[in-house]
Amino acid sequence: MRLEIDTAEGSPSIRIGFTDQRLSAHGGLIVGSHFLHQKRFRHELAQVLPHDPTSPNAYVPTDIALGFVGGVLCGADKLSRVAWLQGDPAVAEVLGIEAGPSQSTLSRFFGVFTQPANDRLARLHGWAVGKLPSRQEGYTLDLDSWALLHKDGQQEGVASGYTKQGLKPCHRPLLAALAEAKLVANFWLRQGNSACVNGAANFLRATLQGLPPHIRIGLLRADGGFGDESFLRAAEEAGLSFVVVARLTGPVQKFCRHADEHWQPTAVPGLEVQEIEGERPGRRLIVVRQRIAQRPEAGGKTLFDLPAYRFQALWTNLPRSVDALGVWRRYLGRADVENRIKELGDQFGIKGLCCQSFWATEAMYHLAITAYNLCVLLQRRLGQLEKVELHTLRWRLFARAAVWSRARGRPTLKLAVRGEDHRSWWREILSKLTALPNCHAVGSLSA
Repeated sequence: MRLEIDTAEGSPSIRIGFTDQRLSAHGGLIVGSHFLHQKRFRHELAQVLPHDPTSPNAYVPTDIALGFVGGVLCGADKLSRVAWLQGDPAVAEVLGIEAGPSQSTLSRFFGVFTQPANDRLARLHGWAVGKLPSRQEGYTLDLDSWALLHKDGQQEGVASGYTKQGLKPCHRPLLAALAEAKLVANFWLRQGNSACVNGAANFLRATLQGLPPHIRIGLLRADGGFGDESFLRAAEEAGLSFVVVARLTGPVQKFCRHADEHWQPTAVPGLEVQEIEGERPGRRLIVVRQRIAQRPEAGGKTLFDLPAYRFQALWTNLPRSVDALGVWRRYLGRADVENRIKELGDQFGIKGLCCQSFWATEAMYHLAITAYNLCVLLQRRLGQLEKVELHTLRWRLFARAAVWSRARGRPTLKLAVRGEDHRSWWREILSKLTALPNCHAVGSLSA
C-alpha cells in the first residue's frame, strides 16, 4: 500500500509495510530499570505487597507492581493505558518482568488491597527518604491537602467537598514532602468531605514514625487548613519547630485592625508585622500586613474595612532569635509543595487513576508516588543539580526508540541515537549510572 504526502516538491507516495523486528518506543527505560536494580527495588516491593500468587500460572505480584510503575513512567494515567504497553515488545524485557499486565490483571491486583496492606505499601516512601543524606540543620517538612476531582463521583470515598470550583465530587488527600529534596515522605487518601485538619495530627505522627533515624525534621510548615489547636499540639508533642498559618478568626482580626503604632516596619517595603505572645509557653502569633499598592503580588486576605492591605497570621514556636520577619521568610517556600501536587496529578497519573474500591485507589496512588520519588532519586544519582519534571525525563531519556534483539543469545538493546554529540551524552549517562557514586555530575538533560 502507498500513501501520499505533501512536500514542497509535490506529492510523493510512501510505501507502507510491516516488520517482525522487535522495536520499542521506550528503550530509555533501561536507565530507570538499572537504577531500580541498584536500589534493590524489587526486594523492597516484595516486602510490602500484600499477597502471593495462588496459581502456578499467576503473575508474580512484584512483576505486576513493576509493570504498573513502568506504565506510569511511560505516561499512562489509566489502567487501560498501562495495559496498552503490552504491545511494546521491549518494555517487559527492560523492566525485567514476565509480561506487561493486562487491565483485568491490574484490577484484580489492586482489588485485594486493604487499609493494613496500604499502610505497609506506604513504607516505600520512608524507604525512598532513607536514600537521602542527613542534614545538620534537618529537613523542612511541608504538609498540604487538596481536592482531587472525579467527574462521575461513583467511587468509594468520593463525596461532595469544597473545591475552587464550588462543591464537587472529590477525594481529599494529605501529602507530606521534604522541601529541600522534593521527595514525598507520606500520603493518605481521604473522603472528599473531609476538612483539611481531619486526621492531620495522626498523619503527622505516622509520617514522623516512618522516617529513617538519620533524617531529622528541622521545621514543619503548613497552611491555614492545619491551623488547629489539635494539630499544633501534636507538633509540639513531637518536639518539632513549626510555622503554620493561623486562621483569620475574630480574635486574630482584632490585631489586624490595630492602629499604626502597633505595627513594626521591616526591611521589606510595604510589609509590617506584629508579634503577640501565645497562650501556650513558647508559642507566638506573627501578624503580617502588606500594603497592596507597594506589594501587589502579596499573599494573604483582605478585610472589608481595610481594603488597602492583605493580612496573614502565622503560629510559630521558633526561638525569639528568629524575629517576626524571619518567621515570615521561613514560611515563604512552603508553596513549592503545590508543585509536587501538580506534577503528581498531571504527569504521574493521579488525576486519572481511580478504582471503585477506595483502598485500591489509594494503593495505585502510593505506587505512582513511589514512581515520582524514584525519578527524583535517579536524578540525584546522575548528579543533576536541578530536578526536572517527568515530561522532561520522558522525552529526553525514557522515550528513546530502540531495537530489542538477542545477539548470540545475549539480550541486546540498541538505542536510536544519531550524532556523536548525542551518543557521547548517552555514554556519559550510562557511565555515571554504572560507576560508583561520586561528585561528578552528568551535563544537562537537554541533550
